[in-house]
Amino acid sequence: MPLLLGPFVRCRFRATLLVPWLVFAGFTCAAGSEHAATATLPGTFSDQLPRFLVEPEDEYIVKNKPVTLTCRSTPATQIYFKCNGEWVHQDDHLIERIVDPATALPVMQVTIDITRQQVEKIFGLDEYWCQCVAWSTTGTQKSQKAYIRIAYLRKNFEEEPQGKEVALDQEVLLRCHPPEGVPQAEVEWQRNEDVVDPASDPNFFITADHNLVIKKARLADTGNYTCVAKNIVARRKSTSATVLVYVDGGWSEWSKWSACGADCSMWRSRECTQPSPGTGGKDCQGLDLQSLNCTSEQCPQTVSGAEDVALYVGMVAVALCLTLLLIVVVLVYRRKKEDLDADVADSSILTTGFQPMGIKPSKPENSHLLTIQPDLTTTTTSYQGTLRSRHDGTGKFSMTNGPLLDPLPNGSHTLHNGKLNSDPAEFVSRLSTQSYFKTLSRDVANTSYGTFNFLGGRLTIPNTGISLLIPPEAIPRGKIYEIYLTVQRKEDLRLPLAGCQTLLSPIVSCGPPGVVLSRPVILSMDHCFDACLDNWAVRLKKQNYEGAWEDVLLMGEELVSEPYYCQLEAETCRLFSEQLGTFALVGESLHMGAAKRLRLVLFSDAYCSTLEYNIRVYCMDDTQDVFKEVMQMERQLGGRLIDEPHVLLFKDSYHNLRLSIHDMPQAHWRSKLLAGYQEIPFYHIWNGSQRYLHCTFTLERLSLSTCELTCQLCVWQVEGEGQSFSLDFNIAKDTRAVDSEFLLMDSNATALAGPSAFQIPYLIRQKICSSLDAPCPNGADWRMLAQRLKLERHMSFFASKASPTSLILDLWEAQHFHSGNINQLATVMADIGKQEAMIFLVSDGEC
Repeated sequence: MPLLLGPFVRCRFRATLLVPWLVFAGFTCAAGSEHAATATLPGTFSDQLPRFLVEPEDEYIVKNKPVTLTCRSTPATQIYFKCNGEWVHQDDHLIERIVDPATALPVMQVTIDITRQQVEKIFGLDEYWCQCVAWSTTGTQKSQKAYIRIAYLRKNFEEEPQGKEVALDQEVLLRCHPPEGVPQAEVEWQRNEDVVDPASDPNFFITADHNLVIKKARLADTGNYTCVAKNIVARRKSTSATVLVYVDGGWSEWSKWSACGADCSMWRSRECTQPSPGTGGKDCQGLDLQSLNCTSEQCPQTVSGAEDVALYVGMVAVALCLTLLLIVVVLVYRRKKEDLDADVADSSILTTGFQPMGIKPSKPENSHLLTIQPDLTTTTTSYQGTLRSRHDGTGKFSMTNGPLLDPLPNGSHTLHNGKLNSDPAEFVSRLSTQSYFKTLSRDVANTSYGTFNFLGGRLTIPNTGISLLIPPEAIPRGKIYEIYLTVQRKEDLRLPLAGCQTLLSPIVSCGPPGVVLSRPVILSMDHCFDACLDNWAVRLKKQNYEGAWEDVLLMGEELVSEPYYCQLEAETCRLFSEQLGTFALVGESLHMGAAKRLRLVLFSDAYCSTLEYNIRVYCMDDTQDVFKEVMQMERQLGGRLIDEPHVLLFKDSYHNLRLSIHDMPQAHWRSKLLAGYQEIPFYHIWNGSQRYLHCTFTLERLSLSTCELTCQLCVWQVEGEGQSFSLDFNIAKDTRAVDSEFLLMDSNATALAGPSAFQIPYLIRQKICSSLDAPCPNGADWRMLAQRLKLERHMSFFASKASPTSLILDLWEAQHFHSGNINQLATVMADIGKQEAMIFLVSDGEC
């Protein structure tokens, strides 16, 4: 229908582009009217199509913040947005109209807001797009499409860089595949937190797929490399990869041959200095000195005479001096041996056997009772119920020193040096008859005991990380204690937790309580928190005689005057205690950054004869004792470990733990889980009271002939950290040796007494203590030993004891019993400048 615009001006529209509302700038077209509002417009207005000055651009929605699309056109009488094929309602448009002063043409600008909810309605079906349509009196124009996407950046890198040790000038490739994200993440590399810039250092090159190449490794390139991914949403860092650039030694040129000597030989040498070995590089291989016999013409002419006589006389004199020196050394050695015999009855205490009473029989017929033949594996010394004293006829051997256990049966007491052949079942049965030990764990597999005197020893519960070190002189001389060590199961002994407290360690008992100790013992046990005391208030709790739990220590605020002191390590707590009893670590988070370590372990049925197949995912505290219990329980159930355990940091954020399974071959397998994931409530994990938390995924194969299973199993805390397992194995004949690495039982003895329980021999230990305990003006004393062993945080505690060096050596023994290298300790002593370091090189037989 024609519309009049002033005298004889028509508005023409194509019916296919009309919309329900038509509003023109400055005038209205009335259908069917002969008279309309007049408007003064340039003559060219009616001849031009709309032209876009601003078109909508692609946008990303960050979190929940809406995005704004803008469209501007001239000459335009109308502009409207169309999103995913549908017109946007008029009320959602924000319209601005102006007149271009240069051309006098009308300019219209329209904006709309797009929210996250609008985009999510079609998420996964198609991409969300918008475009604007502009009208003029001549026709219409469409703008370009603008795509709106929800921005995100996942937390886990698809591939993280791995540490390497490389030789000098070798090429290094560090791989990095950033997390999935929209828009795609940009990647940069950092070395020791400094950005790696290939433009300023051409020795670095970053490939198109984000890998870092070090063209020629230099010593300065040693460091921790981190891959950093970032987009408009977040910034993620990979785990750091340590690159160690080492230098293998190289020989210098051979020197010139020397002149021919009196022995008719000449020699030449070279040095390992081109280059010198560094940062763990290999030493030069081969000889650094060569000798060669001279020809007869080159040999100097010698005449036998007075010079030969003088040479022979000198050799005889040296031989006599060496003989005298050897006699003196033997006499000194025998004197020291006799002094030691007077104290502990036999020098064999330093190698195999020991004599706890220090009494020698006066009659030859009883000499076999106190004389022990050395045995490098185990030695047992038996004391009959009555011994003949050197002063009176018959004296009773009593076990009444301190609050000890009942006397051993049959009137005989046995002390051991080496491995103790103990019967835990007999010991637990005998111990449980006493009133205080009614609640003691009956779990024989998690209990060890032994009989000890002043030479000390060690108790260990295999595969739990729990041990008790009894240092020399901790038990007073003349006393013999029968000591036990056990880990309590949570169902046997409940520890009350208040508020947001959580159990961070196993509950460990050592005793009997009340025994008299001359110096602290060291109790070692695993913990399961991030070891950052800024995030935690960690308390040591001890059970008293009435069975109530008391706070005896706030970690990080230990008082040297108290009978307890803690050394906190990344996964272990070592407790110095002057009293035996039942202990546990309890923590309370100070803010939401506090995290517990969870060990995620996957088990399945070892044999499957049905269509159903179960995968069990255990989420347990990351301590060895819990892992040992789960392994033993699964072996009894016929389960097998199907992947290596992963560790997850579970934060105090009140968010639950979710588990899901993905990427199964749909043609062969299906999950019987109705929901998309399973969930374990936050408090079930955080309080630590439930020991075997797990979820079971029941899968169904469509045929009994299907045996190959591939899938992805994900475990993550909502809005927190996650771990994934990539499974690919045959359920009928899995040949992977995953179980063997984790089912190896500890072959070490559960109880060791005397010198065999320590790496440092007794006499050497005494010599080190006497050398370092006395303060030295230049600091070459126990303080420097603590610094070299990285124990300077405990200086005030060591200084409060009569022998600081002995406590440092006790802690070293507790830390390095299985993996310690006594030569490393000797090197530390040598660095301090003490000649006593040389005694570490003496063999066990010489000690």
